[in-house]
Amino acid sequence: MNAQMNVQIDSPPYTDTVCPKFHHAVELIGRKWTGAILLALQSGKCRFTEIAAMVPGLSDRLLSERLKELEAEGIVRRIVTPETPVRIEYRLTEKGDALDVVMASISHWAEEWIDPAVAKAACDAASHEP
Repeated sequence: MNAQMNVQIDSPPYTDTVCPKFHHAVELIGRKWTGAILLALQSGKCRFTEIAAMVPGLSDRLLSERLKELEAEGIVRRIVTPETPVRIEYRLTEKGDALDVVMASISHWAEEWIDPAVAKAACDAASHEP
């Protein structure tokens, strides 16, 4: 039997339309590779190459694009250290850290409901897309 999570929503009450904030949040964290990038950053400050190594199949171009999007949303902070060569690191902001419970819930759901073979095939296919 599958465990059920009881989530209490205090406000606002559900309506017949989807809240724009909810929709934006789901679209943001649901973009291709974004969840994996957020999981990688939960370990703390990371350099670009460290994130890329933690997310096999993610192209440098797409990683750069996603990091810029997350930075623009205030979820990720880009830290530039002026040394030779320049050191650039990324870390979650307070807003990004607040996603920990969301990411944990998604991880729990995935462990419970996603078939490992299907997940691997999806990841393999995604890593070969342009």
